[in-house]
Amino acid sequence: MYTLVLILHIIVSFILIAVILFQAGKGGGLADTFGGGGGGGSQTTIFGHKASDFLTKATEVSAVLFLCTSLSLAFLSSKRKKSIMESVKIAPVEQKSQASEAVTEKEAKIDPEPEKKAIVK
Repeated sequence: MYTLVLILHIIVSFILIAVILFQAGKGGGLADTFGGGGGGGSQTTIFGHKASDFLTKATEVSAVLFLCTSLSLAFLSSKRKKSIMESVKIAPVEQKSQASEAVTEKEAKIDPEPEKKAIVK
């Protein structure tokens, strides 16, 4: 059930994106780019004169479907007992022994006179 709602949600998301991009807004939108008319005042799109009504209704329907699938996914996710992170296998971390953490003077490379190495311009 969860997978079915998730697939439906992804499809509705792409439909909602496409429908919004085809609408002619104040700035013209993508519909004017494809020969939808001469400016923001025209109601003509690449689909014809009545397409703005169809696109408005399609936006409303896809937005409602998107909202419903989002809420359904949230509800179904809260009821699932399986976590996504349970399938991830993490390798055990080895702890270093105290002997390997000891730093010798050679490894530390302490400079006894750091002032002599100052950069002079």
